[in-house]
Amino acid sequence: MCQLFMSSFVMQIRWTEIFAFTLPDCSLPVPWEVPSFLEKYVQQLCLPVLRINWLCLTHFLTSIGGLVAIPLILSKELCLQHDLLTQSHLISTIFFVSGICTLLQVLFGVRLPIIQGGTFTFLTPTLAMLSLPSWKCPAWTQNATLVNASSPEFIQVWQTRMREVQGTIIVASCFQIFVGFSGLIGFLMRFIGPLTIAPTITLVALPLFESAGDMAGQHWGIAFMTIFFTVLFSQYLKDIAVPLPSYQRDKKCHSSPIYLFQIFPVLLGLSLSWLLCYVLTVTSVLPAAPTAYGHLARTDTRGNVLSQAPWFRLPYPGQWGTPTVSLAGIFGILAGVISSMLESVGDYYACARLCGAPPPPKHAISRGIGVEGIGCLLAGAWGTGSGTTSYSENVGALGITKVGSRMVIIAGACAMLLSGIFGKVGAMLASIPIPVIGGMFLVMFGIITAVGISNLQYTNMNSSRNIFIFGFSLFAGLTIPNWASKNSTLLETGIIQLDQVILVLLTTGMFVGGLLGFVLDNTIPGTQEERGLLAWKQSHEGGTESSQLVSKVYDLPFGIGTKYCNVSWFRYLPACPKRLSCDKRMDELKADGQKNSVKTSLERNSEISADTRM
Repeated sequence: MCQLFMSSFVMQIRWTEIFAFTLPDCSLPVPWEVPSFLEKYVQQLCLPVLRINWLCLTHFLTSIGGLVAIPLILSKELCLQHDLLTQSHLISTIFFVSGICTLLQVLFGVRLPIIQGGTFTFLTPTLAMLSLPSWKCPAWTQNATLVNASSPEFIQVWQTRMREVQGTIIVASCFQIFVGFSGLIGFLMRFIGPLTIAPTITLVALPLFESAGDMAGQHWGIAFMTIFFTVLFSQYLKDIAVPLPSYQRDKKCHSSPIYLFQIFPVLLGLSLSWLLCYVLTVTSVLPAAPTAYGHLARTDTRGNVLSQAPWFRLPYPGQWGTPTVSLAGIFGILAGVISSMLESVGDYYACARLCGAPPPPKHAISRGIGVEGIGCLLAGAWGTGSGTTSYSENVGALGITKVGSRMVIIAGACAMLLSGIFGKVGAMLASIPIPVIGGMFLVMFGIITAVGISNLQYTNMNSSRNIFIFGFSLFAGLTIPNWASKNSTLLETGIIQLDQVILVLLTTGMFVGGLLGFVLDNTIPGTQEERGLLAWKQSHEGGTESSQLVSKVYDLPFGIGTKYCNVSWFRYLPACPKRLSCDKRMDELKADGQKNSVKTSLERNSEISADTRM
């Protein structure tokens, strides 16, 4: 009886577990009694194709800002600020790899509808590594008149730096893969709390103020216009719904209210400012002289890349050459890996809550972190200049659209893959005027800083202990790197490799601040409640609904681990679910009120199979 029921349940839920989580408007009846938290999950069977296309476009456009920002920031340290064509190739590559990583995460990772993209936590240690004396760009690469982007000498200059970044990311990603699939992420979270995470995430964005200021300073008027539009849409107009034409079988053609300003504030602000720059360029308001202030706000200064870029270009592993590895960069990137893992764990719980799915169990979290490590490995092999992580902005989009569908994210990942192959997309994004990018960075990095500080909400900030730990860690994370970068000769030990490791670590603010926060938080006496560990744990705990029935949401697809590759030792792996005996399964199902629905479930097998057939 138990086997009959479980096979029936697996058969009916197999379609839903591949395709989606939440669809409030779906009217398909639920053929068995389920807990209320699963009601949305099992009503996923009728997601329209047109709605999938619209929602996947929503997530794709939401992720553009973060995907474009990373290659543009790295371009200066890679000596590419005057090679727009290569910048466009980097943008296409990060789009392509993000699509692959998203597919892996949705299908085989944590299995939640969550987008993967380039991570900002790798930026600070990467920039610190590239600022070493041996990797500083030659003076002639800073002069546009002396740069010949097709010359072997110039290609060798930037590709050697990119290969060094690639090798560092590949080695550091192996640590994340080990931590994920070994289940150590749960052990690490016992000692890493809000007072460690807050200064670490905050110091991801604060050191980038110089890059944002230099770009915005090319024309502060255009930069402030970008900021104005972004703030207007994201803060003042976010609750205004725009009626857009829609179609449903029951309602036919009608208008549906869509919160466009809340979903696309950065994209809309960037597009309007870009359009304004085009108008000012055509009307010759912006100066044409290359040395004049505001010249880089013209759209024709970077527009040539559109004609130079190929229509189609397939990124591939090792496209910049064989990666190289240095010990100095690995230690710096490891700080970014730990920060990225902790941030992703929070995104998993937030995504599950917004989707109406049960909180992810430990094996799903371990699998998700492990797959993110594989994503970083792929990013290093392809040469994006960064690793990959879960995108919080797309998790927020789930709360706005009210639809958490795997199929939507899979479609969005396919859109990323196509954008990475279609070379003109990367070229178009690389041609954005510099002041517009600077205005976008001011908003984006400000939000990242605030997100880091918001972790303090779990702690008691009336405690002088917590105030000291956060304040000292944050200030030291700014002071020590600044001093180390100016006095590198005082840190020399005579061993070149050791000197590089020390210099990279001490010039990486997030490492300094995070390490001090970790040490002080775990050595200065304080209660669990005072440290914020209790509130932190409660926010990441599931309710009583986390049973064997609910864990079906996070099982691997296509029968992996159940029908196929089902071996007894799988249950000992941290990334695999712990299977209960048949009798225990039946006891849980009885407790949830499922036993009375077995007959109805069996009778509707054929009906559900017909309704869910693609």
